Amino acid sequence: MAYTIDTYSNGRSWKIEDGTVDQTTDLKLVGKNYAGYGEIQNENMVFLLENFAGQTEPPRKISGQIWFDTGNSKLKFYDGIKWRTTGGAEVSSTVPTGLKEGDFWWDQNNEQLYTYNGGDFVLIGPQSAGSGQTQIVSRTVRDTTGSSRGIITAVVNDEVIFTVSSQDFTIDTNDVDSNILGFDRIRQGLTLKNTLNSSGGITSGDWRLVGTSTNSEKLGGLASTSYVLKTDANFSQLARFSDLGIAVGDSNDLKIKQEIITGNGTQVERPIISNETGGSIAFKAKNNSGVVVNSIQVLANAVIPGYVNGTETQNKPTATLATMGTAQYPWQEMYAKDYIGLGTAAKGLILEDDVDAYVFDFTNGAAPPANLLRKPSKTASANTVVVRDQNADIYANYFQGIATEALYADLAEKYTTDKEYPVGTVMAISLDDGAEATKAMRDTIAIGVISLEPAYLMNKDCDGQAIGLKGRVPVRVIGPVRKGHAVYVDENGCASTVVNGGCMVGIALETNLDEDEKLVECVLKV
Repeated sequence: MAYTIDTYSNGRSWKIEDGTVDQTTDLKLVGKNYAGYGEIQNENMVFLLENFAGQTEPPRKISGQIWFDTGNSKLKFYDGIKWRTTGGAEVSSTVPTGLKEGDFWWDQNNEQLYTYNGGDFVLIGPQSAGSGQTQIVSRTVRDTTGSSRGIITAVVNDEVIFTVSSQDFTIDTNDVDSNILGFDRIRQGLTLKNTLNSSGGITSGDWRLVGTSTNSEKLGGLASTSYVLKTDANFSQLARFSDLGIAVGDSNDLKIKQEIITGNGTQVERPIISNETGGSIAFKAKNNSGVVVNSIQVLANAVIPGYVNGTETQNKPTATLATMGTAQYPWQEMYAKDYIGLGTAAKGLILEDDVDAYVFDFTNGAAPPANLLRKPSKTASANTVVVRDQNADIYANYFQGIATEALYADLAEKYTTDKEYPVGTVMAISLDDGAEATKAMRDTIAIGVISLEPAYLMNKDCDGQAIGLKGRVPVRVIGPVRKGHAVYVDENGCASTVVNGGCMVGIALETNLDEDEKLVECVLKV
């Protein structure tokens, strides 16, 4: 008669017929009256005894079955879904699946132990990178008094990078267990490697605390009290800088430094105030009204007046804002190659030559000295000057110069031109609004020729070029020309002896048989 075998939880059952063997599990279930059942029963007992030991998992497992994995030497149980390790960690080179909260995993590749928190794996240790230890380690060291001190060390690849301590003490470096490479004194707080007591507590090498520090007791080994504060820049002692000096500005605009000048076989060291970015250097002072005045500007090639509060009028400051000296504080002497400007007053006038020195004191209102009073019957001496006396009278023999004698040969007047033309160019009236004159062509009437050196120039302060109207001037002539021949307007501001319908420019004063363009002196007849 068949019988039924149930699991402990009654979750599964097997009906075993008489004289049969059920092999649906890893144990053989024997029915009644089966011949040779003793061997089967004994094998079942051995399988249970060895927990199905083998490198291959039992093929017909049931929930709760135990298997000894001889390949990994681990005892495992089947939870109905997978084989799970008992009393140890899951061993694999990849992240395992199917673990429960609290299970362990040993990472074969990195030789690290993890625990599963139900959602992720948390590293237990050892913390390492490469072949060495990398982790925060608590340890006990002995100080030079023989007392034990508890500290925390930060270890990267077996190297202690810094320590943390609640006490300040010196390590007993003779104690093997206490000796830490790069440390001789542990300070209260955090101590970097190579911050040795023998070096004054200054870290050597490249070990640094990198980041933003809100406060510091020392900088460069000096106490913070040794430095000048931005809000209280008072030096208690004389501040000294090297010859490189100091720089001011985001671009080191202003420098104050020492500079060595070499020349004539000597070297001279002198102080320098320089503007490194170009432009000017401004000297400012506040006047009695409290207004900041820029009295002087120093340019690369000039010293010029300044301006008030950064304001200039047409780039020319008011003259009263910059005075060289005052009535109370005059300059003793001033030297210059040339003086250009208006002198409103002078104490005296001195002219020195090889014969005499003439001095006239204007301040006393006295008459000019005898050597400046030239009678008409007496020839004036060279290198003397004409001055006015207190009656505004001038004493001299003759006025000679440009007024009675001309150095050059033509009368010219300035006209605006549409472009800059060379000397000798024959000019005509320009029909464009932008200029008064342009180069003459055959169908135009010449008004004159670009002058080289006019004897008399009208409208000399106007814009444009000097155009000779009368007199003798060099003219651009094309083709051969003989003295006494007339020249006429040709093309492109030139003249020639060929009429071609052009008006007369002048008469040649010289012969030049060159076929190319050249300058020929002519008497103007325009």
